[in-house]
Amino acid sequence: MSINVTDATFETEVLARSEQVPVVVDLWAEWCGPCRTLGPILESVVAQTEGKVVLAKVDTDANPQTAQAFQVQSIPAVHAMVDRKVVASFVGAKGEREVQQFVQNLIPSAEQVRLAELLQAGDEASLRQAVEMAPADEEAVVALAELLVTAGSTDEALALLERLPATATTRQLAARARLATSGIADAGDDGIEQRLGALLEVVKDDPDARTEFLDLLELLGATDPRTVQWRRQLTTRLY
Repeated sequence: MSINVTDATFETEVLARSEQVPVVVDLWAEWCGPCRTLGPILESVVAQTEGKVVLAKVDTDANPQTAQAFQVQSIPAVHAMVDRKVVASFVGAKGEREVQQFVQNLIPSAEQVRLAELLQAGDEASLRQAVEMAPADEEAVVALAELLVTAGSTDEALALLERLPATATTRQLAARARLATSGIADAGDDGIEQRLGALLEVVKDDPDARTEFLDLLELLGATDPRTVQWRRQLTTRLY
């Protein structure tokens, strides 16, 4: 499938559409010789996917806003978009074999399609299947761990999260799991701050208190200005 896209239609025809199917954006112009060579190859290769990939053609002369958004310096420039993000690109004319490889890499495998279906279902059985299929997939592991924390199976949730590299998301969820039995995770910001104040009095000599203190800061979140203030107070008490 090939469509001509303008600045006015870019949001609908490219960004929104890329949430449903990979979109290959071909940035070209009438005066560009390599563009005239590459264009038919792209159209042919994308047509062979039978709708699994969409080709969006953008005349950079007529659509300067889109060209600027992609920071075009040379054409032809080709960008593949999935879920509103550029996932692959190349500049200059390419042969048919290279273009085929570029486009084929965008088509989800049967396993990826099944994984997406299981994640969308979102129930425990489906999420367990997803994690079994992709043990290191962050989305699958976090989704199952969140469900387990809510159900009270915190030990299993923590074991799952240990599979993943630490991120803000996994650290916060692990903190929720460790704090689940105390009830403080559901006490709201005021309750959390009251507990932080109490823990601050004993953190120097109590390792468990320090762990709980740090978990509570994870619940507040790194962007909360109170987190910085409480960390400073913790450092003062410890050192």
